[in-house]
Amino acid sequence: MSAEGLDATAPDVAAGDVLRGLLYAHSRANSNTSELCRTAATVEALVELLAEEGVLDQRAVEERRHDAETRLQDEYLGRGMGVATQEFEVSKYEFADGVEIDCEARLPLCGAACCRLPLALSSEDIAEGVVRWDLGRPYLIARGDDGYCVHMNRCTHGCGIYEQRPIPCRGYDCREDTRIWLDFENRVVNPRINDPDWPACLHDEPPEPAAPATPEVAPVRGRTCSTISTAP
Repeated sequence: MSAEGLDATAPDVAAGDVLRGLLYAHSRANSNTSELCRTAATVEALVELLAEEGVLDQRAVEERRHDAETRLQDEYLGRGMGVATQEFEVSKYEFADGVEIDCEARLPLCGAACCRLPLALSSEDIAEGVVRWDLGRPYLIARGDDGYCVHMNRCTHGCGIYEQRPIPCRGYDCREDTRIWLDFENRVVNPRINDPDWPACLHDEPPEPAAPATPEVAPVRGRTCSTISTAP
């Protein structure tokens, strides 16, 4: 068939159509993964109880199932089997809970380490189509071979999508994040940020903190994306 014939018969598929198709496919795949996770977690809990007590206790099974499900969710996401998303009560363009950090003055010390932290996009980010996500691990923000966000300028460390950046980027507070700062006020950086596999290297050997651990509050970079979305 000629090129002219191909052009005449080819369907008119817009980028938005492809995106909606991907969202549907990922949602269906994620629903199956979530159900599989629940089943596997229940079986694991039953095996543990039967091995330890030899008696089937429904309440105890449910408690064990919840703990086992949490463990398996983290494992599945690590293997790319789940869809990671996080949602917020407001649009990112209405979000106003960010903190003022003297980022420019601290860049020589931290090297924009926050731009190496993984984060999951929201449905707003995905539908907007500006923030790139990892095709192999939807919908985690895309990162380059160096571990940095693909939208970060490697020369200036500036954000190429600053106006459209996700809420976790807008609200992230590094002041008490000991993965980056051992002492924020005195500008003592965690030397582990220079490790090529940071922050993953901290999972097995966490540093000795000089300040309280980062509280688990939303929005958080590198934490909330560890749950499997179960959106229909």
